[in-house]
Amino acid sequence: MVELELDEGLAVLTIDRPQARNAISLETMDRLDETLDKVGDARVLVITGAGDRAFVSGGDLKELAKLRTVDEAADMARRMRTICDRIAAFPGPVVAALNGHALGGGAEFAVSADIRIAADDIKIGFNQVSLAIMPAWGGAERLARIVGRGRALMLAGSGTILGAEDAHRVGLVDRVLPRETFDEGWRLLARSLVNESSGSIKRVMSGATPEEAIEAFARLWVADAHWEAADKVMNRGK
Repeated sequence: MVELELDEGLAVLTIDRPQARNAISLETMDRLDETLDKVGDARVLVITGAGDRAFVSGGDLKELAKLRTVDEAADMARRMRTICDRIAAFPGPVVAALNGHALGGGAEFAVSADIRIAADDIKIGFNQVSLAIMPAWGGAERLARIVGRGRALMLAGSGTILGAEDAHRVGLVDRVLPRETFDEGWRLLARSLVNESSGSIKRVMSGATPEEAIEAFARLWVADAHWEAADKVMNRGK
C-alpha cells in the first residue's frame, strides 16, 4: 500500500493502490505515518504513486463516504493535514514525482513537496468544488503561496484542471519531462539534491533570519566536505 525505498540518502515513498488509483484511505493515512517514521536520516524525500495513471487521485471516496458528521470529517481532515505538514517539514528537499494525475486531495499531497516534477501527459487540479467541498489538507494555503492568492482562488474556486505544461506555466509544476524518460529524470534530479548543502538551503528559504543564514553557511564552510571539494578545485590542473 505504501512502499519505502532507501538508497544512500534518498528516500522514495510510493503510494501503491492500483485498485483505487492510489487514492488515500484512512488505512493509507496510517501507513503514511508509519512510513515517514522510517525515513531516518535521508537527505532527500521523494513522494510518488505507482503506475503511470495516477499520482494520487484524492481521497478514497468509497471509504470516506462513511464519514457523516462534522466531527468525523474534521478528524479525517486534521489527520491527513498533519501528514502533509510532516512531509512539508522534512528537513531536506521533498520532490513530488507526478507519475500520473494529481486531483483533489492528490494535488494537495503534491504541494506538500518543495519541488514538483511531472510527466508531460499528467493533469493536476484542485477540483474539490466538483464535490461541493474545499481543500482541507493544507493545499489551499500552499497553493496560494506557490502561485499567488488570486490565481490560487481562481484555480481552486473553479476546480480548473491543468495539463502539465499549463501547470508549469503558472508555477504549480517546476519541471515537465517526457513520459519515456520520466522515471530516469526525476531520479537524476532527486539524486542531485542529495548533498551536504541542500538541507541548509531549504531551512534558509523557509524563513531563517539573516544571522541564522550566515551561521548555516559558516558551519558548512568549516566542514570536511567543503574543504575536500575546495582542495579538488584548487588542485585542478596541477
